[in-house]
Amino acid sequence: MKKLIGGILCSAAIVLTSASTAMAAGKVLNESEQSSIKQYFTDILNERTPSAPIPTKISVNSKNYNELRNELWSIWSQANKEFDEPQLVEPMNLKAEGYDRRNPVPNGMWPITGGDMKYLFGHKGDMPEKGWPLYLYLHGSGGNDHEFMAGASWCAYFDDMPSLYFIPRSPEGGTGCRWYQPSRQKAWERLLRQSYIAGNVDPNKVYIMGISEGGYGSQRLASFYADYLAGVGPIAGGEPFYNCDPANTANIAYCQQTGELDTMYGRSRVVAKAQKEWDRLQKEHPGYYTHKIDLQPGRYHGCDYTRTTPWLKSFTRNPWPKYVYWENQAIGNVNGEGARARTGFYNIHVIDGQNGASDGPDRDVYEMKITGNTIDLDVKSVHVTPDDEVSENGWTMKLGATRTFTPATKGAVRIYLNDKLVDLSRPVTINVNGKQRFKGKVKMNGKYMVESLGEFFDPERIFPAAVDVTVQ
Repeated sequence: MKKLIGGILCSAAIVLTSASTAMAAGKVLNESEQSSIKQYFTDILNERTPSAPIPTKISVNSKNYNELRNELWSIWSQANKEFDEPQLVEPMNLKAEGYDRRNPVPNGMWPITGGDMKYLFGHKGDMPEKGWPLYLYLHGSGGNDHEFMAGASWCAYFDDMPSLYFIPRSPEGGTGCRWYQPSRQKAWERLLRQSYIAGNVDPNKVYIMGISEGGYGSQRLASFYADYLAGVGPIAGGEPFYNCDPANTANIAYCQQTGELDTMYGRSRVVAKAQKEWDRLQKEHPGYYTHKIDLQPGRYHGCDYTRTTPWLKSFTRNPWPKYVYWENQAIGNVNGEGARARTGFYNIHVIDGQNGASDGPDRDVYEMKITGNTIDLDVKSVHVTPDDEVSENGWTMKLGATRTFTPATKGAVRIYLNDKLVDLSRPVTINVNGKQRFKGKVKMNGKYMVESLGEFFDPERIFPAAVDVTVQ
């Protein structure tokens, strides 16, 4: 069973693409189950409490696993197609004869909070068999037309072909140009959902990058969305450590490029801290925290932007890592919008947290290590205190952060599993904060496939099994 299911999981992106055009044929699910599952997905998309329960006993085994995945993906695709939201335009060819990369023009528009977000959606090179690598590029906070055009010009030039680019133009400039508030988060999730369903994106080669304010935004989004990413590339940024924990990036490639003379808002000082922090994390966790962080000698805010994608493009996401670190910080709380938190990360789903969806100094931290068929989950509460205050030329920033940890004393977590994480044919042991909370065989159940698809909308993370554990 392990070998068969693993083979299916490895080919998920290809198999599911062919199933996304019509409702399931019903090889595994009956009509009543299909209807309930579709309603569940529709409610999830509309951010409503599900009105229809998921069927509790959907049989899944090594023989019907592939068929069930296809049926569920087909139902998910249909629910998305019927969901009332703006759709992605067809990507244009950024390398076509006659395309003027010096004067890029948006070819799509999505209405979002703050106004209409125009965007350029385009590709370079032919689509690979598994789909294009997808780059989300975020521009700076100056004049929006100028920033958009400059960034789009660079994107057409960068060395990363074949690639697909989504290049948004912020509806607002200046302090209104922030890329991490909830309305923007939902736009990026829509981009991923629709791209996965279209089948033209490799789900294991998604990257976020940006310059200046786009660099700050990509740093926050890297910590928030690391489980979807192969890599991130902030350029000419320097986000303080209070706003995004570097430790969340254990499984992605992190490339940060900033000029050593780019001192405004402490950018070069934060990046110097980042060099030391990622070096420390990589040393403490061999095989994780791959990074390339450079303070470019003699450069100011206009550093060399071309170093990022040639390095990033070789990295591929592992959607099932055996080490996960997650400080669950809500982000946003800017430009009249509140903060929003994730409910899951990689294969972890929070049923109940000690601090909840907090954007304040007290946050929940989950650290998971899998060795063989033993899962060790440490759940902590962390108090984050900004430090290292710097003031220059009318601005004041606290560049660093001190994190103080205490073991969590309450909460509950669902750990999704597949045969890439453990051997489902053998007993599994789960320890929480050093105490055994589960030991035994984990039964596969299609309801977990429905739940995880609704949670992550990710073709690589449709998990057939799960175990709920408490934190005490």
